[in-house]
Amino acid sequence: MTTTIARFAHLQIPLQDVLNATNNFHHDNIIGRGGLGHVYKGQLQRSGELITISALRLDGKHGGGVVEFWTEVSMLSDLKHPNIVSIVGFCDDKHEKIIVTTYEAKNGSLKEHLSNPNLTWTQRLKICVGVARALSYLHYDQRRGYGVIHLNVNSSTILLDENWEPKLSGFKVSIKQSLNRMDQVVLSEPIGTIGYVDPEIGKSKGVTCKSDVYAFGVVLFEILCGRRAYIRNDANRLLAPLVMQHYENETLHDIVHPDLRNQISMGALRRYSETAHFCLKEDKIQRPSMLTLIDELQKTLEKALKFQQRREYFVRPSLLFFFFFYVNYFPWF
Repeated sequence: MTTTIARFAHLQIPLQDVLNATNNFHHDNIIGRGGLGHVYKGQLQRSGELITISALRLDGKHGGGVVEFWTEVSMLSDLKHPNIVSIVGFCDDKHEKIIVTTYEAKNGSLKEHLSNPNLTWTQRLKICVGVARALSYLHYDQRRGYGVIHLNVNSSTILLDENWEPKLSGFKVSIKQSLNRMDQVVLSEPIGTIGYVDPEIGKSKGVTCKSDVYAFGVVLFEILCGRRAYIRNDANRLLAPLVMQHYENETLHDIVHPDLRNQISMGALRRYSETAHFCLKEDKIQRPSMLTLIDELQKTLEKALKFQQRREYFVRPSLLFFFFFYVNYFPWF
């Protein structure tokens, strides 16, 4: 029998509409594969408007994922932020469970672009600021009446739209918590993706909003180093201990993405790496809040923009000098 929770009834979408939108879940429309199932791109009619959607189709073969399905529907139905994916609706019909969101990933996920030489330092910093704003909204927004611990922050759940604006997704294991208890431990098994899991969980037997801060710190170093948090067959499989070692030995510059080295001033690198380093502190009390992180990253971004402007300023006059030099002294050139 179809399960429908009354307060989400307005979000329900008939199965036939989803089938029409995705051409019966045609394999050509698959745009992602995750732990819960495949994600399909499609065109859906809603309120007389044709919109582009992503449809996460729960893989029912293994019989799991129902709790995660309703968790994601519940979370997204309450969350409205420019840096968080927007829910269109869901389908819970004929043994199918499908979550439909607006299609945000026109540039894929951050994971696909970590080593992209064309993704500039300032673009990367803007992505960092956007994700920090999304997490700050989850942790502290008073209008919602409760906080959210995401617990799945990683470079795969950060989607990038056509303007490279980040959209946080992946709320399947998120936890609601009273706003005045966000720093207090919620009993939980270690949750998350390898390479991003808060090491404090094992000691405290639970999670706090600082577990998101730890995962975000890993993402900050992924962005700086241009590599993933976990590489299965690599000698340095885990990025977090590697960057902590280089940070403490003052050799972090050695593992910065080669295409970024000339784009980053030493001051900006120092400020950014110090911020990311504090996120990875084993003692969660020493980790900054997301509000502090927004402020620090915004200042780093401002410095990066000024550095970029200075570089452009010095390059342009030198080019003009050579142009006029050749015109005046070698008119036949």
